[in-house]
Amino acid sequence: MLFLKIWVKAILTSAIARDENIPRKFLESILRSLRNNQILNSKRGKEGGFFLLRDPKDIYIVEIMRIMDGPVAMLPCVSLNYYQSCEECDEESCTIKGMFESIRDKTLDILGNTSLHDLNQKT
Repeated sequence: MLFLKIWVKAILTSAIARDENIPRKFLESILRSLRNNQILNSKRGKEGGFFLLRDPKDIYIVEIMRIMDGPVAMLPCVSLNYYQSCEECDEESCTIKGMFESIRDKTLDILGNTSLHDLNQKT
């Protein structure tokens, strides 16, 4: 798994792109976002590349998902971190809000309790 490889040593973007079959420009954007949010760091030179800043056991998927995709909730009115009221909706009488809160809670439970290390154990 990619993230466990970069925990052991720094890996060049070109090697990751080749090994994971990911377009390099797309990968660079992802790695830059993860570096800007203190998941990864990078170093230049002969032994350079990207590497994890923390142990994979301490990096949870919810953190990466929020960096890459923003809110976990499917509707802005049920988001814990990015709440916005829905246009033309009365939240007091909304019939689907409760269901989407349940979906949010279950999603957060899974993503918030699954680390990069855990993902590697499942492969």
